[in-house]
Amino acid sequence: MKYGQEKINPYTQDGEKKEQVRAMFDGIAPTYDLLNHLLSFGTDRGWRRKSVDSLREFSPRSILDLACGTGDFTFLAAKRLNPSEIIGCDLSEGMLQVANIKLARQSLPPGQKERISFIRGDALNLDFPDKRFDAVTIAYGVRNFQDLEAGLREMYRVLKNDGHLLIVELSTPQHFPIRQLFSLYSRFVMPAVGWLFSRDRKAYTYLPRTMEAFPQAETVYDILIRTGFSQVRFHRFTFGLCTMFLATK
Repeated sequence: MKYGQEKINPYTQDGEKKEQVRAMFDGIAPTYDLLNHLLSFGTDRGWRRKSVDSLREFSPRSILDLACGTGDFTFLAAKRLNPSEIIGCDLSEGMLQVANIKLARQSLPPGQKERISFIRGDALNLDFPDKRFDAVTIAYGVRNFQDLEAGLREMYRVLKNDGHLLIVELSTPQHFPIRQLFSLYSRFVMPAVGWLFSRDRKAYTYLPRTMEAFPQAETVYDILIRTGFSQVRFHRFTFGLCTMFLATK
């Protein structure tokens, strides 16, 4: 079974999702970082750090960070993994504009800033040759894919043999009472806070609904295996609010 547009995005019709998602993220780009930290009570920083550190044992030299947004995960990977090259790729020009402003302000060791670049691109149709990167990372982006399996196949294609895929994604808790509490929080608090800071209630209604529609970790595990990945493992953070996947080509 493919987890495509009808599963992941409850808003759009055929052929509309990519443009709507791009426009939505363009609109919330200026307040995106603030709301991420605020709505997660700062726990998103720890999720990112622990996930990036899972790649340390492999010492990847070339990294592609997909759905990079405003660059938080890209900068963290640059600092903690010290690759020779890291490319952040996102569909939203608005997000990339913020990322480049943040890059200019980053405090990094000499020469490291020049190793980071940002480009606009479609994760389902990457403009890179086969076996290009040692690692591909994507944080909080796969649930927006029109076709999850197609996206994973494209990541598999651009990874070198024995390269590693790291996915970090928001997920829905499965156990009482966290599931019920999160449902109330995501349906009422997130849209209200999102509107207060970004004046975009729809975006912060869309985001929790994609979390609810996204398949649970065991299903994603099966999809990764079916796509060709091996040594797949996953770890849930904070009662299942976030899940990390690590896989090898």
